[in-house]
Amino acid sequence: MRAVVTRVNSASVEIDGKIHGAIDKGFLVLLGVGPDDTEEDAATMAEKICNCRIFPDEEDKMNLNLEAVGGSLLVVSQFTLFADVKKRRPSFSGAGKPDIAIPLYEKFMSICREKGFRVEHGEFGAMMKVSSENDGPVTLLFDTAEWRK
Repeated sequence: MRAVVTRVNSASVEIDGKIHGAIDKGFLVLLGVGPDDTEEDAATMAEKICNCRIFPDEEDKMNLNLEAVGGSLLVVSQFTLFADVKKRRPSFSGAGKPDIAIPLYEKFMSICREKGFRVEHGEFGAMMKVSSENDGPVTLLFDTAEWRK
């Protein structure tokens, strides 16, 4: 499972000309699921992202997590995070198929909600327009395959 997480002042996702999900302060999470990912990966990813301390404290040091700032998450499915870009035209065969990816995408969001966070989201497989006002900017890459090594 891979995620690109951006600290934002606001973010939204639009589908068919209508806002489908929007947040103020929090994380924009572009979430990709690989073919070998599991519910354990979804739980680990949720734990790491929700507890990541990248918001500034009173001394302007990145020391506060999402809970400390009352933040939310906007989660957008992003199979392109598993693209093979060796050639000019990317191949997406390394991404998890929908029968694996959709339940793990939903599981990730469910775990974040269970932790008490407001979670907005896009629509799996839809053409979406994602907007954000990045804060910092601070953007991090999370990859469960790297943690397994």
